[in-house]
Amino acid sequence: MSELDRKLFLGGRVKRLRHDLNLTQTRMAEDLGVSPSYLNHLERNQRPVTAQVLLKLASTYDLDMRTFTAEADPSGEADLAEVLSDPLFKDLHAPRREIADLVAASPTVAEAMLRLYRAYKERKVREVIDLSSAEILNEHSPADWTRDQVQAANNYFPDFDERGEALFEALGGDPHTLEAAAERRLQSEFGIGVRFMPASVMLIYQRRYDPHRRRLMLSETLAPSSRAFAIVYQLALSLHGTELNARVERAKAPDLASARLFKIALLNYLTAATLMPYSRFHEAAETCGYDLELLRAPFGVSFEQAAHRLTTLSQPGRRGVPFFMMRIDSAGNVSKRFAAGRFPFSRFGGACPRWNLHQAFQSPGRILTQVIETPDKARYFTLARTLDRGLRGWDGGAYSEQALGLGCELKYAEKLVYAKGLDLNTPAAVETGPMCRLCERPNCRERAAPPVTKTLSVDEWIKSATAFPF
Repeated sequence: MSELDRKLFLGGRVKRLRHDLNLTQTRMAEDLGVSPSYLNHLERNQRPVTAQVLLKLASTYDLDMRTFTAEADPSGEADLAEVLSDPLFKDLHAPRREIADLVAASPTVAEAMLRLYRAYKERKVREVIDLSSAEILNEHSPADWTRDQVQAANNYFPDFDERGEALFEALGGDPHTLEAAAERRLQSEFGIGVRFMPASVMLIYQRRYDPHRRRLMLSETLAPSSRAFAIVYQLALSLHGTELNARVERAKAPDLASARLFKIALLNYLTAATLMPYSRFHEAAETCGYDLELLRAPFGVSFEQAAHRLTTLSQPGRRGVPFFMMRIDSAGNVSKRFAAGRFPFSRFGGACPRWNLHQAFQSPGRILTQVIETPDKARYFTLARTLDRGLRGWDGGAYSEQALGLGCELKYAEKLVYAKGLDLNTPAAVETGPMCRLCERPNCRERAAPPVTKTLSVDEWIKSATAFPF
């Protein structure tokens, strides 16, 4: 059904648009050729926005009709639902419909509630909380801000996909010779040499760039996939550093730490788009049924790099399965979470312990599959696996200390090789909660110990974000 055929209740968006344009109801009604009372009904969702009014809005105020009528990001509803699941609000019994209405009609108020709850959660251990402090109320960690920027784009940046594909072709268009070609171009065009150094010299570092000697130093302990990523990463930064800085500048980061993290995220994306160009990678994924072992081999990338790239396949007309991904350590600390599609990530804690992502540590190297059902009754097909034992990331940490979960809405599972032979019509779904400290399911804690979560510092997040590149 097209946007013009279905009933659209867009009162909150119309009202926000009017306020953004600093218009009165009378003035906007005149612009649209309707009465002020009719516009008032539209804004209060007592009347649907008709096709004629929608077209008039688009032409009068130069709106992108698809963007204006697009469904609200479900993550906003999920975040607020998670907050209202706290025992603090247990007696309110807020229905999902009211939560969705609030997010759609008053997104700023919803965001304010999230910020206030975040401040409460992070400061509740203190004896006194000064709620009048602007610093507390506006607190938004660099990691949170960066994740919000990436997720607002559904982890899809088409301009960087185009640049990555162009760089791949410029380097010869062969994944097997890409690393060598990138190393030669670094030397010839930018005078940057690459040297492999013993671990005893690099100490805790796996990658270091010396701008004075124009030398990229890589540890000999780096896995081949991480080595290639490091070299292409440096080349992408040298070629497109100005464009990356401009994109970060337009995002208006609240502080330097947030700007730095966002630039790293975009640079990681551009590097992955070079190593796994969109067209080839999407075709390969569709052909092999999203078998990660078969998918990673032709591109010379790691299991995690291939899994992360799967969360970016959102090109109109050539979309892949909309995956979400989460990476945790054995204590349950989350260091990565990205989504191309719908999944209610916990914003204030780790993953539910009933998701077998936590059990992956008990079966290193094995892929575990599971169908889970979230509190909103949505079902997802998931797979979990520890990262390869013996391979080392840029921070020197063993991959076996990390587990990665990948999943998609159940309706897409039939395209995955991992779901072959399973009854997807009546699956045995495991009910999960928003996160362990809010979960009240019977015997939940007896089945799996809740993860011990923590908030990563900026330095820890940067180290983690670059440790296992894409």
